Amino acid sequence: MVDKLVNSEANARRIAMVEGCFGSSGHPLGIPGRVLVGEGVLTKMCRKKPKARQFFLFNDTLVYGNIVISKKKYNKQHIIPLEEIKLQPLEDDGLLVPMSLAYRNGWLICTASKSFAVYAATATEKAEWIAHINKCVEDLLRKSGKKPLGEHAAVWVPDAEANVCMHCNKSQFNVLNRRHHCRKCGAVVCGPCSNKKFLLPVQSAKPLRVCLTCHDVLTKSKNLGGPNVSLNGDLSMDSSGEDDEDDDDDPENLSSSNEAKFYGEIQK
Repeated sequence: MVDKLVNSEANARRIAMVEGCFGSSGHPLGIPGRVLVGEGVLTKMCRKKPKARQFFLFNDTLVYGNIVISKKKYNKQHIIPLEEIKLQPLEDDGLLVPMSLAYRNGWLICTASKSFAVYAATATEKAEWIAHINKCVEDLLRKSGKKPLGEHAAVWVPDAEANVCMHCNKSQFNVLNRRHHCRKCGAVVCGPCSNKKFLLPVQSAKPLRVCLTCHDVLTKSKNLGGPNVSLNGDLSMDSSGEDDEDDDDDPENLSSSNEAKFYGEIQK
């Protein structure tokens, strides 16, 4: 069904509408062979709190952005190649955010540079999103001859889940004692427990902040012949993406209530 939509006027019109909603802040999306497979609002678990985000599934990429005006204007466009994506369903009784039982029907979107949890409004929507994404990934890898990515970035533990450092279990966080995230395991740690960097080539060309436990493990791996590089020193000017730009305040406080739409049936 997706292949039949490639040269259709309806598909071209939908993609043009998505481009128009992002405006000059977004990248061109109308390239030959691209099909808009589905779209909808999902609740994305950001570093500070859950936020509604508009998602667009194409046959080769997943795009999402902040909602400025529902169905009319989006910004902060993120583009994830589907060949980098691996999905992991979340059980409702094993929520990533236990303090908010309202968030169910979730799954992890894991990529090389960033991994995060999203939640659909219903179990049916969750199943549809997962099925369509997995089918697009499967078709893309089959056509390209590439293999699935073997390593993915860790999912960050939300700030609200850690009042004390998850490494030393002593240091309490406050205005002066900031939270940091280990890029290897995703744990929330204090500055002294994450004062080293390590090169994680899958995530970045620059060394990234890691906790002391992960640094020890990675260093031992490197000594056994691994390619990663360890750095010590001052991280006060760390520019390795500590802040999650998805945590910016939204003009509208929206929930994942807009029903998802999919334009191609999954052929089994």
